[in-house]
Amino acid sequence: MKRPAAFHRPTPQTRKLTTLLHRFSQVRVLVIGDLMLDRYIWGQVERISPEAPVPVVHVIRESLHAGGAGNVVTNIRALGGHVVACGIVGKDQAGQHLRHELTVLGAGVQGVTISKGTTTTSKTRIIAHSQQVVRLDHEESDTLDTRVRSQLYRFVRRHVAEFNVLVISDYGKGVVDAEFLSLLSTLRAEHKFVYLIDPKRRNFAHYRGATLVKPNREEAGIAAGIEIRSEQDLTQAGVHLLQFWQTEAVLISRSEEGMSLFKRQGAPQHFPTTTREVYDVTGAGDTVLAACALALGAGATLEEATILANHAAGVVVGKVGTATVSPAELHVALQKD
Repeated sequence: MKRPAAFHRPTPQTRKLTTLLHRFSQVRVLVIGDLMLDRYIWGQVERISPEAPVPVVHVIRESLHAGGAGNVVTNIRALGGHVVACGIVGKDQAGQHLRHELTVLGAGVQGVTISKGTTTTSKTRIIAHSQQVVRLDHEESDTLDTRVRSQLYRFVRRHVAEFNVLVISDYGKGVVDAEFLSLLSTLRAEHKFVYLIDPKRRNFAHYRGATLVKPNREEAGIAAGIEIRSEQDLTQAGVHLLQFWQTEAVLISRSEEGMSLFKRQGAPQHFPTTTREVYDVTGAGDTVLAACALALGAGATLEEATILANHAAGVVVGKVGTATVSPAELHVALQKD
């Protein structure tokens, strides 16, 4: 006779994390940053070209997705949060596609400014047999005229009080600069929203006063001026960045080694990866940012937000291409602890 499976009783921590996950749908997020269009061409390689030693990809299908800061928006929607995108697109076909993709997701696009003098950044990835073969980038210089910037600032000033959380998704393409970051620091002092930043090198000197800054290990090392080779180096970098960025916390993602959380009080906390099989790490940082934003907006502690984000990242790297995680998938991942 077959024995019944043992009943798995959720731990108090799992119950708390599940409760937070259910609150994601109540959180309103404003994502500011560099919006891009991701185009995927899926196919199969059957031979090498006689013209050059390169694979010939037989195209099966194509798909479009919101990329860059748009991928953070996509991840927030996938997890059930309410979100509005704020950024710049060109008056071109790629810009139209990008706005359409965001709208179809259920995201707000009232913060997206259309600029005649800008080309929408787009990235085309050719995927064959679950592997990326090549990526084609279309972008131009990051010079934005004063009128376009003024529209962005005006939107943020008028609407920032409507959101629980504000996220900066900086891809270094020009939307986020020192002036914009200064404005956001001032607004946060007035409105007390949860404030998260995904940093890039060009603005390392200008990030200030966030709830959480989320660099990867390479970015953390460059920002701190420390080559991170050991746990001691990592700790030194994390402690330095807390002061340098005047932030409440720094979360350093360390790829297959997991994440490390640094707070103003207490010792660093290390969270090992929950990944079981890795197929593609594309966009995993955006998933971490989205999960942290929703968790903190739902009332999570920094530790709880990190655990939720770590599990969310563990799900998406098991998928091919820029992927997302649903509340149901994250719920299942939490139950495995």
